Amino acid sequence: MLLYLASRVGQTLVVLLVISLIAFLLVANLGDPLAALLSADASQAERAALVRELQLDQPLAARFVGFLGKLLQGDFGLSYRTQEPVAKLIAERLPATLELAFVSLLITLFVGVPLGILCGVAPRSIPARLVMFASAAGVTLPNFVVGIALIAIFSVQMKLLPSFGRGETVQVGAWTTGLLTASGWRAIVLPAITLATFQSTFVIRLIRTQLMEVGLAEHIRFARARGLSEARIWGLYALKNTALPVITMLGLQLGNIIAFSVVTENVFAWPGLGTLFLQSVQAADVPVIAVYLIFVGAVFMVINLAVEIAYPLIDPRVLGR
Repeated sequence: MLLYLASRVGQTLVVLLVISLIAFLLVANLGDPLAALLSADASQAERAALVRELQLDQPLAARFVGFLGKLLQGDFGLSYRTQEPVAKLIAERLPATLELAFVSLLITLFVGVPLGILCGVAPRSIPARLVMFASAAGVTLPNFVVGIALIAIFSVQMKLLPSFGRGETVQVGAWTTGLLTASGWRAIVLPAITLATFQSTFVIRLIRTQLMEVGLAEHIRFARARGLSEARIWGLYALKNTALPVITMLGLQLGNIIAFSVVTENVFAWPGLGTLFLQSVQAADVPVIAVYLIFVGAVFMVINLAVEIAYPLIDPRVLGR
């Protein structure tokens, strides 16, 4: 088990190092930090001081080592657009994105898993056919279309839920949350449903496919021949064998929600990392774009590592492969 863990952690660190190198090359080769961070009337002394501070007079390898050292200390540099530390900008927007991802994942689990089991256990039933018909629309419709439709129905026509913003927030230590206020929950409902629409339909189809395949396996037929109840067969034998691919997919989808909610956040003016990334792209704010790239890579690798660690806990045979 320890060898398995060390191998997975090592792979994660190597990938993160490669992502950091790509982000560093992005910062080193795009834009002019001196022009962005210095005023037009800056003196030669101020210019030389900034060159030394940013290590622009150092070889590329030395600058990369310095870049990694600052990353480990939480120093992500200055934003070209706002002149503020990138770490501060990320910290301000991160809670909004994580809370949106959390609520979206909850909706995905509570909607997608039961309906996926229904469609897999009784694929020819009328409810299962209706669910599959509805899921086809969820898979094909882009997020921004779903978001605009929800705004038109629940915000414009019925005036039940807000169409933009995060609502009232409260400070809990260093964390700003909207999940402790009624207006915060009202504000998060529509963007969370928008993000969960595609994820839920994907989960439904994946679980249905896995259960239908497992349902034809030898051990399931043998269990039926022994006279076990259908509830015990599906609950004890079939679902366990579908767990690994479903957990893998859920982990990747959580990474997708956190990293690529740009469109949904923009539709609902949600003050998260996606909106910050879009503003940075429009302003060619290279340091923020680079840190966002590292953040996205770290999110995927940490989630992937957690999924890999969960494998042997679910199926110990993984350790022997």
